[in-house]
Parts: sequence; structure tokens; C-alpha cells
Amino acid sequence: MTDRLKDKTALITGGSSGIGRAAAQLFSREGAKVVIADINEEGGEETVRGITVEGGEAHFVRTDVSKSAEVEALIKKIIEMYGKLDCAYNNAGILGDVVSLVDHTEESWNRTIETNLKGTWLCMKYEIPQMLEQGSGSILNTTATTGLFIGGRYRSAYSASKAGIVSLSKVAALEYAEYGLRVNVICPSARTPLMEQFFELNPEAEADFTAQMPMGRIFAPEEIVEGALWLLSDASSFVTGHVLAAEGGFLCR
Repeated sequence: MTDRLKDKTALITGGSSGIGRAAAQLFSREGAKVVIADINEEGGEETVRGITVEGGEAHFVRTDVSKSAEVEALIKKIIEMYGKLDCAYNNAGILGDVVSLVDHTEESWNRTIETNLKGTWLCMKYEIPQMLEQGSGSILNTTATTGLFIGGRYRSAYSASKAGIVSLSKVAALEYAEYGLRVNVICPSARTPLMEQFFELNPEAEADFTAQMPMGRIFAPEEIVEGALWLLSDASSFVTGHVLAAEGGFLCR
């Protein structure tokens, strides 16, 4: 490893599994002190154990990112422990109900929007003041291919929430660039628990999705997080408001 996050404090929401866990492990190996936030306590603690076994430093803080008080408490806890927040990877999200647009209930629609879009906004709402006080900081928000130039059939709330994250991130990048803060977006297409959940609900979708991938396969989370690391590290110091599509050429079709 190259210590690309040496002496940095990094927050990863949704760090109990998938891309979040892979990111937490990589960031720790690169020298960061890692804080994992998730509603899944068992998975979050498992991520922490995996990091500490390797000699890294990590803490888990149970957090529902759709709840303002819990996100505020999370950031306060990080500052109590480390005195700063250098990197924030806002990765928590849910798939929501896989149904046609008109078959969404108001409850299921709201739950998806509140977790994915509102949750990303709340994280930035409390991360940014701390970073402004420090005079520096890097934020990365997770979207999806369905949040860019294509729709996701039977995933209207999910697609809308992910598209909203792109616009929200660009606004944040514009508003805070002059203060030394950077905000970027990563658009992954990897084999994650969310993707597995979708395939379980739609058994025919996996073969169809794989066939559409120019590289002929679905990527592992470990292949995605190198891009996340770059965007959060000082190596990308002049990059803000950017959307990195880490999806193997899927959008080129």
C-alpha cells in the first residue's frame, strides 16, 4: 500500500457490506482511521473486526442516515474521537420496492427517497460545517447507472433518488469549492447486496444484465473502491463536481 490516506479520518456510510465494506478495508490499509456507519450493527461490527485484525483502526456507529438527529450525532462522535473529518464516503442506500411506477405506495416511495437522497443531503449537511471549520475536506457520494442517462425499469424511486444525488452533489461542489472542499460522485455497477437483492426478485435479470456488460461480467466491489479512494485522496486535489462512472462501459452502449 502507498499510505494515500495516511493520518486521515474517513467516514463510510453503508459500511456493513458490499462497496462500503470494501472501501473501509482499503481506506484502512491506506492509513486512514475509519468510522463505519450503518443500520446493520452485526455487519458493521464485522467490518470493524476485519480491519482491526489487520492492524487498522476502525469504529462502528449505528446510524440511520434518514434521521437528522442520528447523522448529527454521528459527526459529533467522529469529532470527539478524532477531532476532524477529512474524507466522507456517503454510500448508504436501499433498493426499495421493485414495482411499476404506479404500484409504488407512498410509504415505499418515501422510504427510498428518504434513505438515498435525503440521507445523502443530511450527511453533507453535517459533514460540511466541520470541513469548513477545518478549511479542507473531501466528500464522495454514491449514485448508480440508473441515476445517470438511463432509467431502471421497476425502480422508479431508486432511479429518481440516485439522479437527485448527482444534482445535489454538483450544487455542493459549486457552493463550497472556494472554501477548500471537494464533492464528487461515483457511479458503480458492481455485485453488491443491493444488486443481489434485485436479482433475487428478478431471476432473469442477472443473465440479461451480464450480457449487456461490454466486459462480459459484473464487477466486484473491490474493483470499484480504487476509484473512490482516488476521488477522496489528495491525488484528485483539482477534481470536484465530477461523476466517475465505474461501470465497465455499460453506459457506452
